[in-house]
Amino acid sequence: MHYRKFGRVPVEVSDIGFGAWQIGGAWGEVTEADGRATLEAALEAGVTFIDTADVYGDGRSERIIASVLKEWTGKRPYVATKAGRRLNPHLAAGYTPENIEAFIDRSLKNLDVETLDLVQLHCPPTEVLYTPALFQGLEAIKAKGKIRNYGVSVEKVEEALKAIEYPGVVSIQIIYNIFRQRPDRLFFEEAKKRGVAIIVRVPLASGLLSGKITADTKFAADDHRLFNRHGEAFDVGETFGGVPFEVGLQAVEEIRQLVPVGQSMAAFALRWILMADAVSVVIPGARNAAQALGNAAASDLPAIPADVMAATREIYARLVAPHVHQRW
Repeated sequence: MHYRKFGRVPVEVSDIGFGAWQIGGAWGEVTEADGRATLEAALEAGVTFIDTADVYGDGRSERIIASVLKEWTGKRPYVATKAGRRLNPHLAAGYTPENIEAFIDRSLKNLDVETLDLVQLHCPPTEVLYTPALFQGLEAIKAKGKIRNYGVSVEKVEEALKAIEYPGVVSIQIIYNIFRQRPDRLFFEEAKKRGVAIIVRVPLASGLLSGKITADTKFAADDHRLFNRHGEAFDVGETFGGVPFEVGLQAVEEIRQLVPVGQSMAAFALRWILMADAVSVVIPGARNAAQALGNAAASDLPAIPADVMAATREIYARLVAPHVHQRW
């Protein structure tokens, strides 16, 4: 496992982290025991960054993490959670310092800690990023000792660029993968200039880039890859990276030809993301210990040759970009 600086925060984190959405819910059935075993496997593999949210299983993900860490005797990982999506309706007006502090208090209880390492606004409406009072409120919450730092999880590059204008924002979480390449055009350089950490989510495009999904794959009723394929529940960009399913399958078959013999497509896709030095940590999810170990192993893969990287760029430009590039 390799480690990278987390922006200007004085910590280093594993470049492959652990995305804890799957152990919370909305990915089909994952028992609490399976969730614990999956996280334990990641930690044993050297993972030192965990990303969760208060809405993952209505706090279930946070509580599983707390339970595992209570017994973990190794180095304590850096734990990031997210707040804001508990608002119902999820509107910009609800993003007040008071509401966010109440969500933070709930996460403190779920995670069984006195201070959150990092709280991230959870893909707020764009207009929230034009509300300086909220960020002043986050500074006040930080001064109380409830959070060490704060960042923003965003859907769009434009939102990321706006968020890092606030000097207290230490991290941005954004979708970036072979199917969503726009962030590295401008945003990555701007984040590096400001010492802002970049957390990459949806690295495998909801499993498409694992190469294991086919047109005949059946998804459970509570799996967002079934019920949110067209954005019925939340931003469609969170499901398959926003790429139309059939287009994604076509692109996957071309990418498959670029994967070295003996290497999984999932590992190749994760290593592709780590080719960007602006990235601090990638947070693939996992449903079982084997997947967690497979994700962690991507950290030790050799660099991808320039001609192969160029080929992935060409596939993106030809097949995928028309559907996603200007949208996010």
